[in-house]
Amino acid sequence: MLASRIAAFPALSVGAFCSRTGTALASLFMKPTRHDLIRQCSTWADCARKQHGDDAIRTGTLFGISLSSVDSKAANAIFEFFWPYALKQGWSDVYLGSPVPGLRGWLSKNPDITVAQYVRSERQGLPLDPQLRYYFKKGFRKIVAIKDNYFPHEPSLDVGVLILGKVPLSGLSFIWKRVPLPWLQRMKKLFFACL
Repeated sequence: MLASRIAAFPALSVGAFCSRTGTALASLFMKPTRHDLIRQCSTWADCARKQHGDDAIRTGTLFGISLSSVDSKAANAIFEFFWPYALKQGWSDVYLGSPVPGLRGWLSKNPDITVAQYVRSERQGLPLDPQLRYYFKKGFRKIVAIKDNYFPHEPSLDVGVLILGKVPLSGLSFIWKRVPLPWLQRMKKLFFACL
């Protein structure tokens, strides 16, 4: 599966590796999309599937097929690497399909709460669900849709949440497209400050 994801969109496949062992620590796979297309998809598989014409889509929007990590520093390194590249390419919006792993446990203790109430619940200004909270801290702050049978995930009761994040500083894309990539890469710490 990894090889097919890389082959589909090599420029949108990012990995972080241990400098000593070469072991993969984190990966991010994306594909170009359009707002209307991604919102019509009812399952993660529909969102992730490579469709005829995907490579020709000229858009500022991406769908994050998967973000996997065994190391939080490696996940941060992926974003540090990717944000400057995204600015240079003119991408401004990134959709993700997120599980809500706290849902089953929360509903078992609070059976009168709806799925939507749980998904939109906050504690101290952050999402109650741990996965949504993680993505919120990475800049994915808009809940676009809550989808039943989105993907098989028992703790989430197969519910997925389509979330949207903005590439930091992408509002100035007309400038970033003209700035050399090495200059943008020097600004990588600034991107996290803007989240």
